[in-house]
Amino acid sequence: MSKGVLLVNLGSPDSTDPKDVKRYLGEFLMDERVIDVPYWARTLLVKGIVLNTRPKKSAEAYKKIWWEEGSPLIVLSERLQAKIDSLTSIPIALSMRYGNPDILSGLQELNDKGVDEVLLFPLYPQFAMATTETILVLAEELRQKHFPDMKFTTVPPFYNHPDYIRVLAESISERLEGVDFQHLLFSYHGVPERHIRKSDVTKSHCKIDGTCCQSPSVAHQFCYRHQCFETTRLVAEYLGLKENTYSVSFQSRLGFDPWLQPYTDRTIERFGKQGMKKLAIVTPAFVSDCLETLEEIAMEGEEIFHEVGGKEFTVVPCLNDRQDWVNVLSRWIDEWAFKKPVKA
Repeated sequence: MSKGVLLVNLGSPDSTDPKDVKRYLGEFLMDERVIDVPYWARTLLVKGIVLNTRPKKSAEAYKKIWWEEGSPLIVLSERLQAKIDSLTSIPIALSMRYGNPDILSGLQELNDKGVDEVLLFPLYPQFAMATTETILVLAEELRQKHFPDMKFTTVPPFYNHPDYIRVLAESISERLEGVDFQHLLFSYHGVPERHIRKSDVTKSHCKIDGTCCQSPSVAHQFCYRHQCFETTRLVAEYLGLKENTYSVSFQSRLGFDPWLQPYTDRTIERFGKQGMKKLAIVTPAFVSDCLETLEEIAMEGEEIFHEVGGKEFTVVPCLNDRQDWVNVLSRWIDEWAFKKPVKA
């Protein structure tokens, strides 16, 4: 069999034009694993309310972070793909779950190169319904419909993989070298609490009560909350961070249902009101900088911190196309290609 790799990231609008942003948001928010309510309710919420109010505001946010080459997430993903491609001996294609280039075009690109065994590589360290799962489900639907003879292997969540922890920790250490900060906040993208319970294979372990994430369980294999806390714990251990000098929060909530807490914006505000002057923040749920890191954290987060008396707000970039990260991904790919297990 001929092997190839499909890297899959979140995605981005084609431009900052509100029409393109509306199209992107429509595809994203109508995904039943992003807003997991009945179709009629999702349609009413998304098409009846959100898409009539949010695209213009989101377009303005994208304009703040847009690069001359295009969407930062797309550009950074393309750079990552190119660097991995230069170090590996099998075809590497890139797709986005939402927007362009889509998963179908990525699979078609590999198919046209004679690939019939694909390593699906969701670029998400932690598993979540709205990230990893939706990629795998759509890819399998497309495989059955268009490429029935193609075989898939999936890279598991790598939230606790020693290679990932090392590279993430080193990226933090490098950015904060010489920086006098009082606290390091690990901000992860938020999900509704019900997503955690829906992903619980035991149907009883995940109670989101402050103890279940620390209690051993097979549920952790698909528990986004546990995996976020475990990434944080391992990085803190690697860096030798002292207790109470770091913490976890969750960003980007939508709607009125309970989402994972504490919320990042309120945490930043609370720190400032408590007299904290120097805050550092890292976003380990993303491997590529995007709207959620460049605008929501680096711009809005800093503004909130300054408004409540904070002085220094230091943001650690995502891994993006760091060479040590490229080296890790290339090695994982070669291990798979030559029948060595991708350890997680």
